[in-house]
Amino acid sequence: MALTGKAVAYGAVTIVNAISCNLGAALGVKLKTEASVKLTDKPGRIEGRILSDPDESTILIEKTVRRVLKQFHLEDKYGAYVETRSDIPIARGLKSSSVAANAITLAVISALGEDTDDLSSVNLGVDATIDAGVTITGAFDDACASYFGGLVITDNSQRKILKRFQTEEHTVLIHVPPKKVYTAKSDVGRMKIVANEVKAIHRLALLGDYWPAMTLNGLIYSSALGYETRIVIDTISAGAMAVGLSGKGPAVASVVPEDRIKDVKDIWRRYEGEIIETRINHEKAHILP
Repeated sequence: MALTGKAVAYGAVTIVNAISCNLGAALGVKLKTEASVKLTDKPGRIEGRILSDPDESTILIEKTVRRVLKQFHLEDKYGAYVETRSDIPIARGLKSSSVAANAITLAVISALGEDTDDLSSVNLGVDATIDAGVTITGAFDDACASYFGGLVITDNSQRKILKRFQTEEHTVLIHVPPKKVYTAKSDVGRMKIVANEVKAIHRLALLGDYWPAMTLNGLIYSSALGYETRIVIDTISAGAMAVGLSGKGPAVASVVPEDRIKDVKDIWRRYEGEIIETRINHEKAHILP
């Protein structure tokens, strides 16, 4: 028996962090995670490997597979072996869990020969990230930006997409400090203090002023979580359209005009960490042949 499936989902960065008030917005980027699944005749036994970061926990793989098998009432028929490979750094606020959950969900659905609508697939992945304890809100905004691409504004508590924008395909630069910060260990109390301010910038994003919203979100959450805000101001001074903390950090993402990429990179080289260059993504997550 060898029922197999493969799928890819794309990365995302924060426009408005939903942790404080369950209202969020996120932007798809051209980083990606691929998942391959082989179903087995050993029900209940789910094994996984994260090829790009082998020391990381595979609990999300297990929980995602279980969610999908349960959805189709096949949890007593199949087990699975799953491998993922990603160019998204884990535990830096770059939506690695949401992206992986999307890719694994689609790969398992493909292996089963089943079909479901897009939002059902997204919600299976969101449920799995909650089951795995790798998210605070379920990160519906991140999951939607990863799955659909573009800029997505959401109400996470209702799991509702409020608005989508197809932005120009600008360059996105991401500064990735070496230290990992896991979402489940974030100081939620500190973030909830700024809920009213975040609601205001969420309204700004809904009106189409999403680049200023991204920058304001970065300043607010950086201050709440004790991150240095100087990098945000330095990046704007170098000509970026927007810059902000992605998720709970520590990564910082910036949308940059072509003629200012070098200037932003020059500024960022003063700070410890890696610089990733990518672009805004509009491609949907999908099953691979």
